[in-house]
Amino acid sequence: MYHKPVLLEKSIEGLNIQPNGIYFDITFGGGGHSREILKKLSNQGHLYAIDRDPDAQKNAIKDKRFTLIFGNFRYIKNYIEFYKLDGVDGILADFGVSSHQFDISNRGFSFRLGGNLDMRMNPEQTTTASDILNQYSDKDLYTIFRTYCDIHNPGKLVNSIIEYRKLNTFKEIGGFLDLIKPLMPHNKEIKYQAQVFQALRISVNDEINSIKEFLDATPEVLNKGGRLSAISYHSLEDKPVKNLIKTGNTKGNLEKDIFGRTDLPFKAINRKIIIPDQEEINDNPRAKSAKLRIAEKI
Repeated sequence: MYHKPVLLEKSIEGLNIQPNGIYFDITFGGGGHSREILKKLSNQGHLYAIDRDPDAQKNAIKDKRFTLIFGNFRYIKNYIEFYKLDGVDGILADFGVSSHQFDISNRGFSFRLGGNLDMRMNPEQTTTASDILNQYSDKDLYTIFRTYCDIHNPGKLVNSIIEYRKLNTFKEIGGFLDLIKPLMPHNKEIKYQAQVFQALRISVNDEINSIKEFLDATPEVLNKGGRLSAISYHSLEDKPVKNLIKTGNTKGNLEKDIFGRTDLPFKAINRKIIIPDQEEINDNPRAKSAKLRIAEKI
């Protein structure tokens, strides 16, 4: 089941939609954001949506003003060239995993539901979470658990994985949870499991690099006055968005010309991060960590 999107009204409002404009919803999912955008478009406007999960394709909207692309948003420039667009007037991004993906046990996103260690957003790709646990070097595993989550003992976790796979093969979530159980801090077991699974999922889907490639393309593809409305759920997603708005690139390097002047492509629309109110959090606990940043192409 696809739930109501997080920060729906505020993220759509942030796009400042022009009825005849061209827009992209790069994380289509259940189509909640897309349906709201379409409400504000005239017959001359058009919305393109992107998603790499085949399940999302089942939610395609039958509307001549709508086009659903099966693919990865990191290639947004390619899609814009393919559809012969001069530029776009707004882009909405809702990063992270959808509630639907967490709720399907055979996808392996949730440590609560069991199933195989899969975690692929696009089941057609080759590498799964079990492949990473079974095949990656101790150095690469350490990088994953050190970089993509905030656990206190990545070294011990990696050592346990390496020792286990000398005689066994990682396949099911239950077996992996049994292995890491002794490593979990008391009374913080759920948080530890969530962080470890987050790190694996990010690695499987190359999420952070995808986000950075997409964001670095936005100054080129957005028309002047066009808006970027981006929802993030943890610092690894939010930091490159923040850097892009402040410095014009996801690395956070403020570039200056020989006269010491900057030529920033964006201005921030919201000076403070927009977060859900308590009512929305009560209605949808997933919204608790959401942060919305809105920027306009100068």
